[in-house]
Amino acid sequence: MAKHQGGCLCGAVRYRTEAAPINERVCHCRLCQKALGAAFNARVLFRIDDVTIDGPVATVNSSPDLKRGFCPGCGTTIFSRRDSAGIIGITSGSLDDPSMFKPQMHIWTASKQPWVQLDDGLPQYEGAPPPN
Repeated sequence: MAKHQGGCLCGAVRYRTEAAPINERVCHCRLCQKALGAAFNARVLFRIDDVTIDGPVATVNSSPDLKRGFCPGCGTTIFSRRDSAGIIGITSGSLDDPSMFKPQMHIWTASKQPWVQLDDGLPQYEGAPPPN
């Protein structure tokens, strides 16, 4: 299995997992755009119990069931976590090797920024993806 590891810009927060991802998606919803300050959130999804995070992490609820974690020192967004589902989405930009990110689809494309061109041939969903 591939080992995923990474951390924040200043190095205070580090994470690692030996688990295979549940999925890898690019989310274009407005919550992700606002939370990351970017056009989309490219993230790798794991089970919470499979990821170890070391260092200080601050969190904020961007919706009632979604908590986003970031480094309180440098502000790097590290994850979004849905405790009720037991899942955590690690931001691909925080990976030590972001080229490991292999997106499988684009979700919430109804909120996609008009200058973002999706010509990679991946499935696109205007809202939430279909259940696995």
